[in-house]
Amino acid sequence: MRPHQLETTLRSLALSGMLGTLEARLAQAGAGELGHVEFLQALCEDELARRDAAGIARRVRAAHFEQACAIEDFDFRFNPKIPAARIRDLATLRFVEAGESVVLHGPVGVGKTMIAQALGHQACRRGYSVAFTKTSRLLADLAGGHADRTWEARLRRWARPAVLVLDDFAMRAFTPGQSDDLYELVTERAGKSLIATANRAATDWYSLFANPVVAESVLDRVVNSAHHVHMDGKSYRPNMRPGAPKRTSPGGPEGAGQ
Repeated sequence: MRPHQLETTLRSLALSGMLGTLEARLAQAGAGELGHVEFLQALCEDELARRDAAGIARRVRAAHFEQACAIEDFDFRFNPKIPAARIRDLATLRFVEAGESVVLHGPVGVGKTMIAQALGHQACRRGYSVAFTKTSRLLADLAGGHADRTWEARLRRWARPAVLVLDDFAMRAFTPGQSDDLYELVTERAGKSLIATANRAATDWYSLFANPVVAESVLDRVVNSAHHVHMDGKSYRPNMRPGAPKRTSPGGPEGAGQ
């Protein structure tokens, strides 16, 4: 079979990973660097690599992160108080395998949102489905479902991902309806991981619920199974103001997040 016929066949089979490296692999084989089996093995590995990369890109798009970031991009040197070893340990994703949660709490500007997204991105790279959202937007979405009778479908959509990242959790008191929706959500997500960022520690969350029974029901499922990481130190945000001396943010030049 002539090379152009092979290319047509690979294109018909949607094997674009093989197609993209075919010329280079044929050159290696022609130079005696690859035997017949090695040639086929190399092409198959090229195809698998392409599919892995496409899968990661698809999961990252579906997560709707605010910015692309990874743990290895975070500048831990700027804030030595941030527990880098604990965060790198969380990046192994053992907490996802165990169905546990993560609470990142501390003052604004220290990089909580960036770390939460970086953990979510790491989960995407490992094949997990992820969703990122501001807590207020999630609650507004569920509230809209009560109005148009799509609440159950919306609840299932937020319950589906293996990892749900809730940014800016517990910023203000929850209404009774929001409290009930949070209870239903954490119940529906039993055994799945939640990553929450907050400006206050979890011990201060209980007072935000009007009904202490609902508060205990919600937070028992989140707080008691969570890894609590206090992030403290200097804010990156003053460095991002117009006219401020240029320096990198926790994830590079784009911004610090919470």
